[in-house]
This record gives sequence, C-alpha cells and structure tokens, in this order.
Amino acid sequence: MISVKVVVLCFVVLGVVAGSARAANPVVVVETSAGSFKIELFEDKAPVTVKNFLQYVEDKHYDGTIFHRVINDFMIQGGGFEAGMKEKKTRDPIKNESNNGLSNLKGTIAMARTREPNSASAQWYINVKDNTFLDKAKAQDGVGYCVFGRVIEGQDVIDKIKTVETDTVKGHENVPSKDIVIKSAKVVKEEKK
Repeated sequence: MISVKVVVLCFVVLGVVAGSARAANPVVVVETSAGSFKIELFEDKAPVTVKNFLQYVEDKHYDGTIFHRVINDFMIQGGGFEAGMKEKKTRDPIKNESNNGLSNLKGTIAMARTREPNSASAQWYINVKDNTFLDKAKAQDGVGYCVFGRVIEGQDVIDKIKTVETDTVKGHENVPSKDIVIKSAKVVKEEKK
C-alpha cells in the first residue's frame, strides 16, 4: 500500500516540475530597415495589451509600417503609419493597463494613446531613456501609459533609430526624413532561463 507521504511527495515534485516547465514570456523579433531587435512581452503584467499586440503581429499589421515619430531624448514610436504618413486601419481600442507596476524605463515598450485613457490600439513606443513621468503614479493625467515589455536584444538598433534626422510631414512633427521601415514583426520561441 502506498503511503500518504509518498503520494503528497509525488504531487509536490510534479508541481515543482510543472512550475519550472512554464512557457517563457512571448518574444517578438522586429526586423527594420535599420536592423532588428527583440522584445520580451510581460503577459502576466499586461494580459490585455500583450494579447492585443500579438494579434496585430499575427495579422502582419506592423509589416511595412514605419517609425513615424522619433525624438532622440525621449522615445521612438511606430505601428500606425505606412510610408507617406498613410494611417493604417486598426481594431477597437483596449483598456489601459498602466496600473500594472511597470515603469517607462529605458528599453521598455509601451502603448501610445490619445488624451483618452483607453484609446490605445496598434501604436507603441520604445523609451530611449527613463521616462517615469509617463507612469501612472507620476502622470499629469493620473492615468499614464501602459508598459508591456522590454527590448532584450538589439538596443544598438534602437540607439541608431533615435538619432535619425527628422522633419514635419503632413502636419506630423518628428517624422524621420528617410523612412525607417518595420519589415516584419514575428513571434519567436525562446528557452526559459
């Protein structure tokens, strides 16, 4: 007869093994005309935002879009326009998850939005320096901007993009004079470390 202790021990061991075999956070490789970079997405901290972003990736929405707003000491923004500042159609906006405890630190990716807190759809930005004033706790509007991932490879590409020459195009300021095109965005398999 199997003792209760052995059964309990089996469940504990199985639980530890199952816990360590959890899937890694989703990782997306973004290939641009300036090089490629990888982003790790924090599904546990921003589930709605990550699901939304991954759906746009799966739909190939970002393929062929440009970084349409680049400010050297602030951030680089993309995901919403094709060359010539032609805006892409998006799905409905999502709930703002800026209360998730993540901060707009250098190398993090966050959702762009209008003054309306729950207006983010497809556009996102990468912080090129610590921008904690965009966090919920410090934001002037009391809402802030939702961080949902971070660059884990290719920060040199981000640093290259942030320094490009910009201009005003069709009423939009800080548009790169020469298009920085997002050729593709794809989910890749990463081993959990």
